[in-house]
Amino acid sequence: MSPSQQEQSLCSERVCDLTPFLVMEILEKAHAMTRQGIDVVHLEVGEPDFDAPPAVIAAAERAMRDGQTHYTHSLGLIELREAVCAQYGQRYGVDVHPDQVLVTGGTSPAMLLVFAALLESGDEVIVSDPHYACYPNFVRFAGGQVAKVRVHESDGFQYRPEAIAERIGPRTKAVLINSPSNPTGNLLSKGRMAAIAAMEPWVVSDEIYHGLVYEGQEHSILEFTDRAFVFNGFSKLYAMTGFRLGYVIAPRRFMRGLQIMSQNFFISASAPAQWAGLAALTETADDVARMKIVYDERRRFMIKRLREIGFGITVEPTGALYVLANAKVINEERAMDSLALAFDVLDKAHVGVTPGIDFGEGAQGYLRFSYANSIENIAEGMNRLERYVNEDLKA
Repeated sequence: MSPSQQEQSLCSERVCDLTPFLVMEILEKAHAMTRQGIDVVHLEVGEPDFDAPPAVIAAAERAMRDGQTHYTHSLGLIELREAVCAQYGQRYGVDVHPDQVLVTGGTSPAMLLVFAALLESGDEVIVSDPHYACYPNFVRFAGGQVAKVRVHESDGFQYRPEAIAERIGPRTKAVLINSPSNPTGNLLSKGRMAAIAAMEPWVVSDEIYHGLVYEGQEHSILEFTDRAFVFNGFSKLYAMTGFRLGYVIAPRRFMRGLQIMSQNFFISASAPAQWAGLAALTETADDVARMKIVYDERRRFMIKRLREIGFGITVEPTGALYVLANAKVINEERAMDSLALAFDVLDKAHVGVTPGIDFGEGAQGYLRFSYANSIENIAEGMNRLERYVNEDLKA
């Protein structure tokens, strides 16, 4: 048993049941290689390489100069909550009241709070397979059970409503959706969202990648039902990962419980970060548009190069920051699982990629590539990957 495993074994059963976030394992090894003087191309993490827009930086600086460095209302600044409601009204035509918005230190705390409020011990949440790596840990940490529904590459990794209906049981409390999706980059169609919304369980919709759509149109679950929780935030669209700012939109009947938990566990989100978030919503449309053009250029380039190298991409991803590529053909002779393959790519090609198994058994044999890096670095990474496939994998 390693020292880290020994330390974990001293923790509660709840903590011992958590699974590692494998992309971080890859990233941490890549950083160790960098410290040894090895040049690594990072295509593993979905962190925008852009700096936050100037208006965001200016708002944070102004807030600190003006003494806005104290606790805020536990739900968040009323100005920010009103701006969130205005954005959802303008973009999706839905009516959200500021009292339905809770601002959090990123979307992860919002997930902890929602599942704690929603689930009794043993309640089930339906989750797609593949899915964002951390979803099962959030559900289980709150005492729930994960009920997985397989989604398929040939179907653009979209949920099939009939498959969800078959999986619903007496303890099913919610269906978790994520569109645009991490890790697939695909969107859930309007028709399928409407069908899911018409089902009995609550819908929990992770909309963190809304705005980062290059073909087609994303939809909020609130367009179809008010029996839903929405996660969103500022890290991806506004390149504000370090600000740690997100929010949840929830039905009114849950808001008091969410607020009490937030008061106890977090008090409030950072005041300067909230003022920066207000600027992001109201002053950065041109910055966001420019970033989207660049992301789309990278997306198209990456898809083209991955196909040339031999990876399978049946349905092109049209949102978020990712391509989930089928590596089974290029890996046929060696037959490594996706985790071993990702580490082999890192060791030999010096390219960081994320193993599909991080996102569930449905992504075993796949690798996820992030285009949140410069086109020059992506090109270099693809060239290294091509040499690896042609030389190392066939050696």
